Amino acid sequence: MTLTETLLAALPSYGLSLLGIIVCVSCLGAPLPASVVMMLMGALAAAGDFTLWIVIVVALASAVAGDQLGYIIGRTAGRRLVPLVARNPSRRKAIERAEREMEERGNVAVFLTRWLLSPLGPYLNLMAGASGFSWPRFTLAGLLGETVWVGLYTGLGATFSESVTQMAEISGNISGFLAAGAIAAFLGFKLQQAMRSKD
Repeated sequence: MTLTETLLAALPSYGLSLLGIIVCVSCLGAPLPASVVMMLMGALAAAGDFTLWIVIVVALASAVAGDQLGYIIGRTAGRRLVPLVARNPSRRKAIERAEREMEERGNVAVFLTRWLLSPLGPYLNLMAGASGFSWPRFTLAGLLGETVWVGLYTGLGATFSESVTQMAEISGNISGFLAAGAIAAFLGFKLQQAMRSKD
């Protein structure tokens, strides 16, 4: 049995506490199935095993706590920690991209890396703290982004509770679909601008 299967099997028994741990630790960079867990908890809430608004509050509070811990670690130990993390080539690329996103987009980068570009989230948290990025701006943008993430997946679970297993199987592709849609919309907008400028 894989780690994911073990966690999902334990969810009906340990519920909210397991949800909180998984979501918080995933925001620190651990490869845990937080989105799938939120989706399943939404389905269990729809079935009457949990209260949906409590599931949402626990998941949101845990996500924000994970972000804040990442920011604090970056603020207090980022100068020493970032070079250590960057020794891994794939992590170095993620750190460089997170730093670039933060420099170019600021608050928007924090918001998007909570849900749309979520693999970059833990690295951006670390870089935001290490670079002295404004804590109030980080917190507000992070809260808004985590609200989208939590609302999206718990909402999907509650809405499609009868087919949540199938939804969980494709959940890994949801961010990809959203990213592709966002890129397509952006390119379409740029193309339209270019055509208007020619006219």
